[in-house]
Amino acid sequence: MYRKLLIAIDPEDDGEGKRALEAALGLLAEDGELHLASVYNPGGGGFFPHVTEDSPAEKETEVHDVLDLLARKYLPMNRSATLHVVAGNTGEKLVGMAGQLGADLMILVSRGGSGHWPMRKATVEYVSVNSPCPVLVLPSLAKVESESVEE
Repeated sequence: MYRKLLIAIDPEDDGEGKRALEAALGLLAEDGELHLASVYNPGGGGFFPHVTEDSPAEKETEVHDVLDLLARKYLPMNRSATLHVVAGNTGEKLVGMAGQLGADLMILVSRGGSGHWPMRKATVEYVSVNSPCPVLVLPSLAKVESESVEE
């Protein structure tokens, strides 16, 4: 069991967030800390991707609200999570946050090279190589569902 988990959350994908939270709850110690993080680009395209004309403050508020809703929706009543919303390069910010928090494990969901954002694969690779803690990369829901259909 892990004592401090960091989960990278795509605010645009509710199913992905739910899946990552379910995986985390199975790995988190009873008194462990859960941290949900989302990184957005303040200049345009955002986290997995998120393109709007909002100001950086509006984007941060919007992403924070989505993370808060996700936590309230999918976490059991006896669990809470600390929310982190930061602007910048996704890979660099997640690696830095894992180090600052002293995370025991980081959880990501990968869309691989065929997702809506081709850079996602590069981000997952960057985080996996540079993270100060182990990284668990879950396959995307679309990949899991297509494999279930084939069986």
